[in-house]
Amino acid sequence: MGPQGEDGAIAEFIAMVGERVRMARNRKGISRRQLSELSGVSQRYLAQLEGGDGNVSIALLRKIANSLDFEVEWLVGRDDPWTSDAITLMRLFRQATRDQRARVMEILDPNDTGTRRAGRVALIGLRGAGKSTLGRMTAEKLGVAFVELNQVIEEVAGMPVDEVIALYGQEGYRRLEKQALVNLVATHEQLVLAVAGGIVSEPDTYNYLLRHCHTIWLKAAPEEHMARVRGQGDERPMAGNPAAMDELKSILTSREALYAKAEAMVDTSGSSVDGSMEAVVEAIRENGFLPD
Repeated sequence: MGPQGEDGAIAEFIAMVGERVRMARNRKGISRRQLSELSGVSQRYLAQLEGGDGNVSIALLRKIANSLDFEVEWLVGRDDPWTSDAITLMRLFRQATRDQRARVMEILDPNDTGTRRAGRVALIGLRGAGKSTLGRMTAEKLGVAFVELNQVIEEVAGMPVDEVIALYGQEGYRRLEKQALVNLVATHEQLVLAVAGGIVSEPDTYNYLLRHCHTIWLKAAPEEHMARVRGQGDERPMAGNPAAMDELKSILTSREALYAKAEAMVDTSGSSVDGSMEAVVEAIRENGFLPD
């Protein structure tokens, strides 16, 4: 590869890293300023990184990896590339067809998914999707328990979620979130569960949810998300932030592929509360999420 081609490849690599940082930040629903405060990295540098102008040392790392005929993750990953079967499996899995991947997953995770999920139905979606309202109404209509995961976290922590985050940070909150979810799965065969919108940004917790609960994505237009949050008397999304709507759209866009992993989707845009509830109930019955 000539100098110009090599420079172009490096520029693409740096841009990819910056894009992944931006996507991860948006999926967590935090601003660049918040990320700066959490990481100790300046907003200016984060802006450069997300814009594709990150530290050249990243590019140098890629150059070193290429010179050694390595994938760059081999240099920074936990597994030894010479002795780890995980590296080989990862490469083969990437090349496999969808059906092949499904068969591999059945071998690696043989437990019957229907039994594992039982009659647990989790509602996922962005804040303002109606998870609490529709979840409570749906559970009442179907005669099962309704649980909000954040309420369980508050009971375990003995304080509101906002205080949990302020005291223990996002990492502490996420640990409690996973613990609360595991406890609910162990103690409930049937329930309707409402979870926080950002749960999809935590791979371990979200994968556990997908494996142990039937999931329904409550989808709505960004304008409706914002209107519903403000209708609940919460002005925080707009307070002192004229770009709040753009940020909300960005978060929704970055999470769409994750929300789409749900087994079913109900679009509540332009629908009444009762109409949306009936659509959720229909999705549960059509997919056999709860036993008759």
